[in-house]
Amino acid sequence: MAGDSVTEVFEAHRSVLTGVAYRMLGRFSDAEDVVQEAWLRWSAEDRGEVREPRGYLVRITTRLAIDRLRHVQSRREAYVGPWLPEPIATRSGHTVPDAAERSELMESVSLAVLVVLESLSPLERAVFVLREAFGFPYGEIATTLDRSEAAVRQLAGRARRHVDERRPRYDVDPAERRDLTERFLAAASGGDLDALLSLLAPDVRLVGDSGGKAKAPLRVMESADKVGRFLYAVAKEPIPGSEIRLLDINGAPGLLVLSGGKPDTVVQIEARNGRIQCVYIVRNPDKLTALTA
Repeated sequence: MAGDSVTEVFEAHRSVLTGVAYRMLGRFSDAEDVVQEAWLRWSAEDRGEVREPRGYLVRITTRLAIDRLRHVQSRREAYVGPWLPEPIATRSGHTVPDAAERSELMESVSLAVLVVLESLSPLERAVFVLREAFGFPYGEIATTLDRSEAAVRQLAGRARRHVDERRPRYDVDPAERRDLTERFLAAASGGDLDALLSLLAPDVRLVGDSGGKAKAPLRVMESADKVGRFLYAVAKEPIPGSEIRLLDINGAPGLLVLSGGKPDTVVQIEARNGRIQCVYIVRNPDKLTALTA
């Protein structure tokens, strides 16, 4: 296989590999590292007997992601405050281009689902991602993980039940979520506490991720009154020179707050029956680098 074709083949599958690695790890920077390592192995190994490059590359990437996930899970136990996935702009090429509009693929990259995936074992997470997000056959997943097909089916069933039990039930209509996001922004930025409270479900939750590197709640906040008053207080002290953009983040509308032209905060809401059920706030600067491109 000529040098150019080696690179071309890998680049043709890079988006799939990145999509798998990101869903496995929840951080785009970690996913990029895994894909780079997969490239190094691909370029150095004898590919003469590789019949199906896509499956071969997914196998390498998945195994590398499992190894890294086992390593980073110990780091997350010492994380300061709640942990959220690294947000990505889902129209910037970080997902699979030919499947970007498939609702099931978008759902698999949502913040809510990625948070639930954190509670799976690395093997369960790999099976879930490959099967549910990318539709790989059980036999191919078995080869990737060096397990029997029966074992993979058991892992898949256990992972699916776990995700179904823990995944919050939110509305996924993009137009409704965008409208509610815009109303949320207008109420918060306009300092209208009553309007803000009217958008929040009584049991709304606010999850802030700063990693101890920026101001954000170190515990999950609950109830409309607490969340509403916190957001109202934050809105009264806007970031100097800030700019707010509405864009697609992890498959759904979100707000990106820029300070001096650099990402400072990501805010995203989850809704059900026209009311906000959860507010995600990411302020850890290490998790905002993927939004600078």
